[in-house]
Amino acid sequence: MAQIVEKIDTYTIGKSRERIDCERSFKIRPVRWEISPMQSPRIQLLETQENEEYRFGRIIGRSPAMQRIFQIIERVAPGNATVLISGRTGTGKEMVAREIHCHSPRASKPFVDINCGALPEQLAESELFGHQRGAFTGATETKKGLFETAHGGTIFFDEIQALKPELQAKLLRVLQERVIRRVGGRENLGVDVRVIAATNQDIVDAVDKGEFREDLYYRLNVVNIFLPELRERREDISLLIDHFLKRFGAETRQFSLDAMRLLLSSDWPGNVRELENAVEHACAIGSGLTLKISDLPPHLCGRVGKMGAVKPLGKMRTLDEIERRHILFILEETGDNHVRAAEILGIDRRTLYRKLDKYK
Repeated sequence: MAQIVEKIDTYTIGKSRERIDCERSFKIRPVRWEISPMQSPRIQLLETQENEEYRFGRIIGRSPAMQRIFQIIERVAPGNATVLISGRTGTGKEMVAREIHCHSPRASKPFVDINCGALPEQLAESELFGHQRGAFTGATETKKGLFETAHGGTIFFDEIQALKPELQAKLLRVLQERVIRRVGGRENLGVDVRVIAATNQDIVDAVDKGEFREDLYYRLNVVNIFLPELRERREDISLLIDHFLKRFGAETRQFSLDAMRLLLSSDWPGNVRELENAVEHACAIGSGLTLKISDLPPHLCGRVGKMGAVKPLGKMRTLDEIERRHILFILEETGDNHVRAAEILGIDRRTLYRKLDKYK
């Protein structure tokens, strides 16, 4: 069980199927999440240092939205509640699922991930539940399915909305009774697994259209973790860039001020995955210690023309200084309209005011 070293703000989850997301106001002091050798997270108060990483396991983020998600992960990890993770492509749904598993009592057992959209239609049931020898043509031996493989651990259904209706009914039975039956088998086999599912679509809309079983939705949606898009947590971009540079062995390299300004202001429709690819592209293409706009993927370079020329910021400055100057520039362009400035920056007004207080 994780030990909370520094007191932080908390909230009550409430009803078992209450949606947990980042829409309600949430205030938290910056915290750093680390993994001890015993695989339990501990929280330590972050000292204010430049380029300090805020993380929970492998997930990085200092924005209030991500800090709150870190708290949710810690609270749900020790239990067995089914979790539904929702968010756009590239926001890190599988990574959240893995961290829930890694910080749970099931961490030493298997984590089995399934892409529901890639399950072969003819063999999907056999893949999930296994089959007996002679159950169908080609079944020359008895085979365990993925549920049996995950016994004692966690099974993760990615793109759960793509699961075929007949498999939805069988998954519902597993969630209700905790038993499976192999294809061609006559006996029920007990399974001890935690189920985590993820979707990048509006699954409630799929329920309304009759494309997804309502009863299965409620079984999956015990705890709902909503992952915001990267443009909604821009304060995490510089941390992620630094992390990716280290991952690609380029910790001695840095982006030029113009390139950094472009990276900080882009909308990132592909979210964290697109940012990661952009940094890797620059590391592969760039030839010097300073990575320039021309080293970024062509589709990003094309945005410079739409934005207008990226103005140099003069001498070398810290990322905080770049952010401060960009915020002041947007406020000047909007006539000090804080509502409009917050919209352009992709943050809420509370975050804008907090940043302005920070840079006074």
